[in-house]
Amino acid sequence: MSGLFVTLEGGDGAGKSTQAEMLSGWLSERGHEVVRTREPGGTTLGVELRKLLLHGGDVSPRAEALLYAADRAQHIATVVRPALERDAVVVQDRYIDSSLAYQGAGRVLSAEEVRGISTWAVEGLWPDLTVLLDIDPEEGVTRRASRGGSDDRLEAEAIEFHRAVREGFLALAKQESDRFLVLDATAPADEIHAHILAAVSPLLSR
Repeated sequence: MSGLFVTLEGGDGAGKSTQAEMLSGWLSERGHEVVRTREPGGTTLGVELRKLLLHGGDVSPRAEALLYAADRAQHIATVVRPALERDAVVVQDRYIDSSLAYQGAGRVLSAEEVRGISTWAVEGLWPDLTVLLDIDPEEGVTRRASRGGSDDRLEAEAIEFHRAVREGFLALAKQESDRFLVLDATAPADEIHAHILAAVSPLLSR
């Protein structure tokens, strides 16, 4: 499979969408086909699952993990793999690492089981590069408050949950340092963007 698969990860309020848009614009300006997408919600099925997961009622931890995996299976099969097969660059907000951090570390499910479910769902597809925008959970709360609106079901979790998620992300980055680029999410957006371009550019010329 050709193409390039880049994912952005991090806690709520880390600025993933901002950096995804900046990267997508830079790539488009240079003639690359860019597929800008997200999980959950990157497909018609995913939109409905996103509503249930983020704005629905109570969901048990195992049901939550399975719903994310179902969204991911549909998304990879119908959006991501076809894009990579036609040599496009996929820039995606959240992927398997979010499940490992939120459902594994945050919900305290077995990381091995969560990884197994998701790996099976996507038939073993992992990103070429994962950008982790690291942010202190308290700063994330401040950023979310400044943008207005109400928190979704995960954002509304206690700060201890978000601390566990952050530690989960950092542990994953340490385990797979060749795939991860860890950046301080509180740095200026242009500075973060420059670091991302420095990591993406060599991958484009493979």
